[in-house]
Order: sequence, then C-alpha cells, then structure tokens
Amino acid sequence: MTETSASTSRIKAIADLGQQVWLDNLSHELISSGALASWIADDGVQGVTSNPSIFFHAIGHDAAYQAALPALRSAHADPEARFEALVLPDVQRACDLFAPLYADSDGKAGFVSFEVSPRLAHDAAGTVADAKRLWAAIDRPNAMIKIPATEAGVSALEEVIFAGINVNVTLIFGPRQLQAVRAAHRRGLARRLEAKLSVQRIASVASVFISRVDAAVDALLPPSAAHLKGKAAIAAARLAYRVFRDDSGFAVFSAFGATAQWLLWASTGTKDAAMRDVTYVEELIGEGTVNTVPEATLLAFRDHGEARASLGDGTEEARSVLAQLARHGIELDTIGNDLLSKGLTQFAQAHANLLALLA
Repeated sequence: MTETSASTSRIKAIADLGQQVWLDNLSHELISSGALASWIADDGVQGVTSNPSIFFHAIGHDAAYQAALPALRSAHADPEARFEALVLPDVQRACDLFAPLYADSDGKAGFVSFEVSPRLAHDAAGTVADAKRLWAAIDRPNAMIKIPATEAGVSALEEVIFAGINVNVTLIFGPRQLQAVRAAHRRGLARRLEAKLSVQRIASVASVFISRVDAAVDALLPPSAAHLKGKAAIAAARLAYRVFRDDSGFAVFSAFGATAQWLLWASTGTKDAAMRDVTYVEELIGEGTVNTVPEATLLAFRDHGEARASLGDGTEEARSVLAQLARHGIELDTIGNDLLSKGLTQFAQAHANLLALLA
C-alpha cells in the first residue's frame, strides 16, 4: 500500500503508481461550480468520460441546462442539434481545463470523451462520419470520440484512427471484443505509416466494463461455486493487462512516436452491496492503464481507499477463476455478447429520453 498523509489525496497516490484516474461524469454544473477544477488540482484526476445516461441525468437536473432550453428550441428544430448545442460547449470547457495536463504529458493525459450517436452503433460509415464531424465541432486536441465495440464500431475504429482522431472504444465486455479492438487500432496506425502520415499524438483507450460482467456471472453461479462470486471481471482484467503489458508487437509503431492503446476500466462502481465499495478501484491499479470512476466511488476512495499496484497480482489465480467458470458452462465472450446488446439498448434509450427532454 502507498501510505498517504492527510495532506495527500489517496487518489493522487494511484497516479504515483502509473495509472490515470478519470471522472465518469460531465455537466455544466460540474464545471461552473469549480468541482472539476478541484478534482484536477486536489486529487489528480486526469480525464473525463461521458455517455448518454450521464447527459440524460445532467439535462434533467442541471438548472443551467434547463434555463437554456427555450432559446435552444427556438434556434434549432432538430433535438439532436439542440443536444449538441447544449453540451458541446461544456465538453470544450472540460477540454480546456485539462489542456495544461495534456501539454505537460506530451499528449498522454487530459482527455475528455464524448460519444457518437447511439443510433449509429451498427453503421460503420455513419460512425466514421459522425466521429469526424464531432472531432471538428469540438476542435480540441484532447477530445476523445467514443465508439462502441460493435462489429461496425470496430470497423469504424480503424478508419477513425487512420483519420488521426483520438478514440475511446467503449462497451467492451469479452476477450474477443478486446482482441478485435486492439487489432483495428493497429491497422489504423499501420495505414497512416503506409501513407507517410504521423502516428504521434493519436490516443486511444479500450474501455473494458467491469461490474456489469460480475453481476451477470454471479447471477449464473450455482451454490457450489459461490466462492467465485465477484471474481470473474477482475480475473479477466488481470489477464488482459498481462497481454497488453507483455506485448512487444507495438514496437514497430512506437518507433515512429505512436502511443500504445491503453486499457481503461469502466463501470467500476460496485453493484453488489456486500462488496467493498472501492473494490474495482483497489484491485485494478496498474501502470499504463486508466480507471474511469463514478463520483460517489471516487469520494469513497478518497475517504478509505488503499492504493497499491494490484493489477499484476494473481495471474495464476485469475486463470484458475476463468477455468472454474468454464467448467460451470460460463464463458465470458458469450456473456459479453449479451451485455453488449443490453448496453447498446441502455444507451440508445437514454439518448432517446434526453432528446425527448429537448423536444
């Protein structure tokens, strides 16, 4: 454990171990109140993620957004245009708050993620076009465009990386998804090298969802396998980390200044009330990774979290956990396909709901 004094944030201690902590939240109030600036200055938060569910909640509860709606309804006929006119300025403001960190880190930290329309989850060409449009509209080098890890999204990833755009690939639940994302990222970089284009300062993270996997697996465990409860996602994450950490195949790209795709742990608030509330922060700390954390979980970690380099631990135990799950007929790629479908539905519904708010 990294010891922290009363004057040193426990969250900053994670950065000392080589992991970036991002805040899984974005709203006008978060920025205007100074809360985001405080997270950056006091706790060393190094990025922000957003999604349709986050914005649906923000638009429904943020007084500044509510006050802006009448003028937006007059200015824009399309609810989608109203949504972007409402929130993209805050995406830009968040990018600006992180701009010094982005510069100081040589483009390796300080990112703000914004998602393409969930309507495009199975439309590769539409995703590419939307990613390019949003990248131009936000117009910040530390913006990061979120693309779901569907078959179409993975195809789009290659094209968007080739276009030189930062990408957060989201809704990754299984090993095969992660392998496909990793390969598409490299194909995009390889095409840039073939075209004699720079591969520097093109950032990407692969967002692996954690708590949703455990919730799905735990629901399938028979009583005889109760000892495996809450272990599947961390085991899979540790094995994925080993693959990323030990990979030497990226050297051909790093020789030209490319930054490797980072693993990002998402959905790291616990869903099981019996579980320690900071489990998915404490057990997933590893150099060269990111954890995007809900505000409530960050506050809990600030209060009683313990920072240690945990992600490289227990590789053999992790293999054993997955082998035991397989003996019970539980296969993470199969579960991942179902969770991807549910995640797409959830985000699409949240997006539809927020557009209804703006109608």
